[in-house]
Amino acid sequence: MFTGIVEELGEIVSIDRQGISGSIRIRAKKVLEGTKIGDSIAVNGICLTVVSMQDGMFTADVMAETIRRSSLSQAKPGDAVNLERAMAADGRFGGHIVSGHIDGTGSIRSYRREENAVWVTIETKPEILRLIVEKGSICIDGISLTVAGVTEDAFAVSIIPHTGEETTLLTHQPGALVNLENDVVGKYVERLMNFASEESQPKSSGITMEFLEEYGF
Repeated sequence: MFTGIVEELGEIVSIDRQGISGSIRIRAKKVLEGTKIGDSIAVNGICLTVVSMQDGMFTADVMAETIRRSSLSQAKPGDAVNLERAMAADGRFGGHIVSGHIDGTGSIRSYRREENAVWVTIETKPEILRLIVEKGSICIDGISLTVAGVTEDAFAVSIIPHTGEETTLLTHQPGALVNLENDVVGKYVERLMNFASEESQPKSSGITMEFLEEYGF
């Protein structure tokens, strides 16, 4: 479990692709403190398991499903990435509940400065957008942010100077892909509502007009 509060910027050293899946090696410092093999680190919001560590770097395996759902399909050596260790049980909960399980990607539409803040507008798919609400939480590339506005095909967040300086969000060009994770509470509510809707539907008996005619009714 993560909070969406980025601890440091790392750098992709190498990506070893074998088909769609593979492994990724990242240079880091702070997130390696106290980290052991098997621990989890969020890389641009993606929960990855550390499989080896050496000389200020860690390596993690990346499965095909992760590549399909995230921006790692476009990642390359030299790219900066947002890093966060899994939350300690006695840590402060500064962001919101972040699982590190990416729901999909969005595309940066525009940046707009407003005094000391920068508005970032992101386009995304309807299945992700329907769970985004104004003043709710969204995780973008591992960054816990508050939704400032929602339209039919996009949503916007407002970035304070500290967040802009400590993360990668303002370094992208319009059109760049970012990883998105919806608020987990909203996902559970939607799932439960779907179950309730299905259970309220009348059950079909399997009897049709053709069946009744065939047996003389």
